[in-house]
Amino acid sequence: MEIILKDDVKGVGFKNDIVSVKPGFGRNFLIPQGLAVLANTSNKKVVAENIRQAAHKADKIKNDAQELANSIGEVMLEIPAKVGETGKIFGSVTTLQVSDALKAKGFDVDRKRISFDQEVKTAGEYTATLILHKEVKHQVRFNVVAA
Repeated sequence: MEIILKDDVKGVGFKNDIVSVKPGFGRNFLIPQGLAVLANTSNKKVVAENIRQAAHKADKIKNDAQELANSIGEVMLEIPAKVGETGKIFGSVTTLQVSDALKAKGFDVDRKRISFDQEVKTAGEYTATLILHKEVKHQVRFNVVAA
């Protein structure tokens, strides 16, 4: 089933992408949630027109995302967590904590745009990926320390 995404959907695609998904996922989740529409000829024409009109806006958004990535650069974040004697964290570090640490440094990144390469269950140094734009991804390092 071909659909046109109306918003970014993690693991599926980005806004205005025409993607092929399983029929049940499209009919029962994406379309009722307002995240997608069927990819028929009239909807494809509407999306093509929207893309054409938004092309110059997209360049500005991409440049803003690239500037944010450049300003974040090689910043090292410190995230305090309650740690046991063996070095294991009680619970785990979440994207919200990384987002808050970035916000404390003056960078506003939505927690939904942050993902981890591996689960953060012990104290130490880790890497998170910031998906700032469809074409702009940035790696940020963070250190989990005992609180």
